[in-house]
Amino acid sequence: ILNSPTLSSYKWWPGGLGHTANCAIVMAQLIIRDKRQGIFPFFVQIRDEDTHMPLPGIKVGDIGAKMGLKSTNNGFLGFTNHRIPRENMLMKNAQVLEDGTFVKAPASVLTYGTMVFVRVMIVRDMSNRLAQAATIATRYSAVRKQSPINPDEPEPQILDHVTQQNKIFPQLAKSVIFKLAADLIIDTYNSVNSDLAKGKLDRLPELHALSCALKAISSTDAVAGVETCRLSCGGHGYLECSGFPTLLGFVTAAYTYEGENTVLLLQTARYLMKAVLNPDLSPTVAYLKRFTEYKTKKRWEGSIQGMIEAFEAVAAAKIRIAAESVEQRMGEGKKTGTAANESSIELVEAADAHCRAFILRAGAKSIDEVTRKVSPALGGVLRDLLELYAVDAAKKALGDLLRFTTITDGDVKVLQKRLEDVLARIRPNAVAIVDGFDFPDEVLRSALGAYDGNVYERIYEDAMKSPLNQEPVNPTFHKYLKPFMKRTSKL
Repeated sequence: ILNSPTLSSYKWWPGGLGHTANCAIVMAQLIIRDKRQGIFPFFVQIRDEDTHMPLPGIKVGDIGAKMGLKSTNNGFLGFTNHRIPRENMLMKNAQVLEDGTFVKAPASVLTYGTMVFVRVMIVRDMSNRLAQAATIATRYSAVRKQSPINPDEPEPQILDHVTQQNKIFPQLAKSVIFKLAADLIIDTYNSVNSDLAKGKLDRLPELHALSCALKAISSTDAVAGVETCRLSCGGHGYLECSGFPTLLGFVTAAYTYEGENTVLLLQTARYLMKAVLNPDLSPTVAYLKRFTEYKTKKRWEGSIQGMIEAFEAVAAAKIRIAAESVEQRMGEGKKTGTAANESSIELVEAADAHCRAFILRAGAKSIDEVTRKVSPALGGVLRDLLELYAVDAAKKALGDLLRFTTITDGDVKVLQKRLEDVLARIRPNAVAIVDGFDFPDEVLRSALGAYDGNVYERIYEDAMKSPLNQEPVNPTFHKYLKPFMKRTSKL
């Protein structure tokens, strides 16, 4: 029997639930003889298949207007004494026998499976959305001309302005690196799934921790990246027809769905606290064995491999600092949960650093493998994107690098020069790179980013579709404005 005892226990947000779905997989607290056994999935029919009316004991509907995702029918769902057969419980792992006996799953981590898969898919989707935003901004910037660089020269494409390149090109690089990191973790997911079929569960917690962090970082960076691309298009980026409002609707929603990002990073941090005690826990935390003492600064090396190790040194230091913070508070007599809550800022920072180190290493590994299989020219472009991602990440993390490595002011100046050089190398290839993403105009749905480059024609065409432009004088003029103007003229 399913019940939603309070309004706050209603399901809220599932896509397609409001007025489309007639069945749902419902996660519910299983209570047998007044004892809570945990949360498990149940297959539930919610509407009549012929009339589409909600079944008895079910309250379902749309959650109302949202910032974005306008076409997605997000819904709410509540139950009042709604009975379903025992067989409707998904019992691949945990089971309820006919006599009501509860049989536990071999391991609680098995419940991670579906969530892990969805979060991995979100990383790939964030890469895709960021690539779309970069495509729109790059194409627009190749068409728009403004602000002569020198007074005696014609207006250049705004993509020739280095500040414009510095807004857009890092988003290009992130979209590619996130895609490669997603592909790597998908391979890991498939490998772990094969292990699960053989009863091997040891790598599932690692995959859960990594997928949590990757989902959080990719969606956080996608929100910032799409907005940066929108801003790079000036006033035109504010138009609905630019395509950016839709993209922002997608990526900002991803910040929250399938796990709010801060909560997910804390999940990763819990795993990392175990890894401090056992660095052999998994390959992704093996670097903790190399960086055992954060008070001794890691020597800075500017190569890609050197930057990977620097980011791992930063991550190791932050993980150990967070662990020491929790341990210190527990030593003061505080409960584990209280100690973790009071250390949660450091725990989130540790998980963030761990994930960013993983992304850089995964991206470098994948690009190294890919460049061996493609032409030297294409390989050079991919290496430039990796260089830009690494240098941009290093510049954004200078505070941590100064704290935990021997990077100097001279090294920072070298990073700045490398940034300017790689932006200049990417500039001639930028339009070709975004064309290579091969997004059809029907997918981008952007007047600014269409393949034909007819930005102004498309903006004007969209403006003329406005109901306000269907007649030369709007009725509101006669109803409101004209009487107001006549009254004002007599004053």
